[in-house]
Amino acid sequence: MIREYFESNVKLSNDDWTIFSAKLIQRKFPKNYIILKQGFTEEYLSFIENGVLRFNISKEEKDFTFAFGFQGSFISAYDSFLTQSPSEYEVTTITETILWSVKYADLQEIYNTTSMGDRIGRLASEELFKIKMKRLLSLMTESAEERYLNLMKNEPILLQQIPLKYLASYIGITPEALSRIRKRIS
Repeated sequence: MIREYFESNVKLSNDDWTIFSAKLIQRKFPKNYIILKQGFTEEYLSFIENGVLRFNISKEEKDFTFAFGFQGSFISAYDSFLTQSPSEYEVTTITETILWSVKYADLQEIYNTTSMGDRIGRLASEELFKIKMKRLLSLMTESAEERYLNLMKNEPILLQQIPLKYLASYIGITPEALSRIRKRIS
């Protein structure tokens, strides 16, 4: 799946793919597993083969979900990954998850030793940037109901796997307000 993703954007030589794929690590996680704890440094840039993840900040009694990762996309606590400094948030699985990951040092080596390394890195970072900008613009320009409807439109099957309390937090409302929205649009 990951090779197909890259080859839809970049022509990979067999030599480049051999170097890149030798650095990939398959990681499997159970449901509700904290992949990256707050205060720890992100070591991986990962591609989601299967599963749903959430990015969250936990403070005392409050838990705030600010992003999701879905099958067929890249995930990382990217700011921590780039700076190799501790993350201010957690990355947690919502479902059983399979990731294909590359370590920071290995990615730097790929950049330096392959003809497509920089392009692969750029594609991953551009995807992560687009996701962040789409989220930011959504928060600034859409109502909670519009954000929910967009999630239903873009990720209908995967959305069924996310607990309502996480969806409500992501949208920026209480679970009760989300229930009212769901009742109104059904």
